[in-house]
Amino acid sequence: MIQGVFAQTLVRAHFRKKKMRKYILFIIVLTTISCSNNKNQNDMNIFKKLFGKQELKETQKTEFTDEEYEKDYELKMTGLENVLGKSHRLVGHAIIPFAIGGTVDMYYFPNGIPGTGFATMELIDPAGNGPVPNKTGTYELVAFTKLKYSEDTTETNPFNKIERHMCGILTGIGNYSFEAKLEPFETCELPQDKGEPNLCLIFDEYKPTGKEFKIGNRKHGLLLTIEVFRDEMEFAMSNGTGKLIQKLKEKGYYPYSDLDRKSVIE
Repeated sequence: MIQGVFAQTLVRAHFRKKKMRKYILFIIVLTTISCSNNKNQNDMNIFKKLFGKQELKETQKTEFTDEEYEKDYELKMTGLENVLGKSHRLVGHAIIPFAIGGTVDMYYFPNGIPGTGFATMELIDPAGNGPVPNKTGTYELVAFTKLKYSEDTTETNPFNKIERHMCGILTGIGNYSFEAKLEPFETCELPQDKGEPNLCLIFDEYKPTGKEFKIGNRKHGLLLTIEVFRDEMEFAMSNGTGKLIQKLKEKGYYPYSDLDRKSVIE
């Protein structure tokens, strides 16, 4: 499972959102201690093999003031909540920040559609730069589970298992988004640990009831990432992702990534 690649570099350490940047140096020190065993080193080596040596994102090298980051954060959250509903008061923060090679922070949206939405907030910088622009421009990533948000941090808790799984997926796609143009209706295979099958993903523009994602007065996009079965992805490749999405909607599976269901391909 994808947790083997990413989980050892990440904890669900919840901090209040506005205070995150004050903890960065402290978190990096903790990371040096907590990631010293062989298994964690192996996991990070796998990460580097999949995505190459992670450097600070080219579009995020511009220096911004704390005030600019704070304002951008508030505007971005307002834009996300306009589309996804009110966010949860807790955030899943990575030990190693995404910008220097860690995993994405996970933001939770349990007050929109049934279940829980996940979103990134680290791909677009305060100047509006970010992933290679697609038809929606630069964008953040979103994904969904039908499970309700749970504050129980037990690893075996079903919500925590899919949350960790989706964090790995969003981290992988987030990294790849700075190297290649990812468009809605495209398909993607995400590599896993050696000997494990690739994950099958499809993308869509997430714009429910026509609501646009804006950061202040700037329009951006939300790229929905959905995990699907291999036969579903192959159907999308042969017949178009739009037709697969229609099948998923008819069964009530869209926009969720939960695979505790049957394939929609007969």
